[in-house]
Amino acid sequence: MARLVAALWWLIVPGASFAQPNIVFILADDLGYGDVGCYNDQAKAPTPSLDRLASEGMRFTDAHSPSTVCTPSRYSVLTGRMCFRTGYRGVFSGVGGPALIEEGRLTLPQMLRDSGYTTACIGKWHLGMTFFTRGGEPAYAAEVAKDRPQDWRAGGPALERVRLVDFSRPIPDGPIHRGFDRFFGTACCPTTDWLYSFIDQDRVPVPPTRQLDHGPLPKHAYAHDNRRGMISPDFDLESVDLLFLKKSQQFLEQHAKEKPDQPFFLFHSMQAVHLPSFPAPDFQGKTKAGPHGDFLFEMDFIVGELLKTLERLGLAQDTVVIFGSDNGPEVTSIVNMRADHEHDGARPWRGMKRDQWEGGHRTPLIVRWPGRVQPGTISEQLVSLTDVMATCAAIVGAELPNDAAEDSFDLSPILLGKPEAAVRPYLLQQTISLALSIRRGPWKYLDHKGSGGNNYGRSPLKQYALPELTPDAPGQLYHLGQDPGETQNLFHKHSKIVEELQQLLHQAKSSGRSAPVR
Repeated sequence: MARLVAALWWLIVPGASFAQPNIVFILADDLGYGDVGCYNDQAKAPTPSLDRLASEGMRFTDAHSPSTVCTPSRYSVLTGRMCFRTGYRGVFSGVGGPALIEEGRLTLPQMLRDSGYTTACIGKWHLGMTFFTRGGEPAYAAEVAKDRPQDWRAGGPALERVRLVDFSRPIPDGPIHRGFDRFFGTACCPTTDWLYSFIDQDRVPVPPTRQLDHGPLPKHAYAHDNRRGMISPDFDLESVDLLFLKKSQQFLEQHAKEKPDQPFFLFHSMQAVHLPSFPAPDFQGKTKAGPHGDFLFEMDFIVGELLKTLERLGLAQDTVVIFGSDNGPEVTSIVNMRADHEHDGARPWRGMKRDQWEGGHRTPLIVRWPGRVQPGTISEQLVSLTDVMATCAAIVGAELPNDAAEDSFDLSPILLGKPEAAVRPYLLQQTISLALSIRRGPWKYLDHKGSGGNNYGRSPLKQYALPELTPDAPGQLYHLGQDPGETQNLFHKHSKIVEELQQLLHQAKSSGRSAPVR
């Protein structure tokens, strides 16, 4: 039925073939709006591959990650549902779990698999999974000493739980149990976390044997984000992203050889450019923007290599390529890149990762779809990465049930150059603390005081703090058309707008959805 619907959908598109396109979704980590050349003409690290991708497809200028941090954004991307609806607060670390995506919930890869696709996830997962101890209990629930060392990077409960894991036991709720046929990657942040080990399908083939030694690692301002977790002998912190590239290329090559008539979905989930900035040796010193600039350049190189692989295998013309980022740029990279290299990864927005202001979640989004998306086009429509699921459903002709993708809107009319009106009536955003905001047209309402994430009352962010002109206001209201820098809180001046957006936010929360009932 899905293939019949897909065929009928393609009939209305001039010049379309009946084949379902392949889909490659590349998700960068902590990549800001100002980190990419085609978004920021003052960017100091070259990004020729992404600039080329934008010239061959559509560049969105008002696109947003669902959250200002990793885990909730990834949940929303893969489910089309805002993560605050789960009640989960924070991000996973170590062997934390269980899987945040509920068993039985329709996911983006499962929807595509049901439509005849082979699906693969390569890279960072960060959505929780269940490891077991030698006694057979979930490691995330194991009782360990709660004492936290003075240096949080040295150890603590998260490290002790990793030490308890029996790595011979299979993981029962990882990516291959949530819609992916193939998975190779890491549980959480690859080069930051308490477990420095690769997972192949549902196993850790090379378990960790020792605690990470900071001694041999690079020393610079962008290197101080390593927890002293347990590390496997085959885990090289400087080559993680190149290994992910190799694994994605192997998937593409094997699929082209063995299943040339079947469409595929590849989710390439990068480590880059999450701190620490450890570019591979071949990229060290390749830019004039320091280690983080070199890391940005490596990230762009990987995008280029994936595009070249599609071309080499004769797949490029039949593949939709989507590129995005899970949130804005990290504090350390922003502060030091501004000071050291006059590079602003959040430019031109206020805020950064964890903040509800635009810099925390307005991110690059580029879509290339040969023969469908007009090359070199720019869309100013308000969109979110939660929209990937409904958009892919439209592309492949899948029908979404009402209990799935509750916050996902179909962007295909924008991609095909046929939008009759704004696709999204409003946009929801969340922070790590579950603080919420809502955007309708130019109006943006933050249902809280302050950034919603970072503390601007202390160094190093104190230098960026703006004077609070309405200290008694319980929330914030900005008109982004007139004040894109979010400097003038209009909470008291436009109380009617505040009330309308508060009611709309309450409705979106209480109804369990923001997308229309299907």
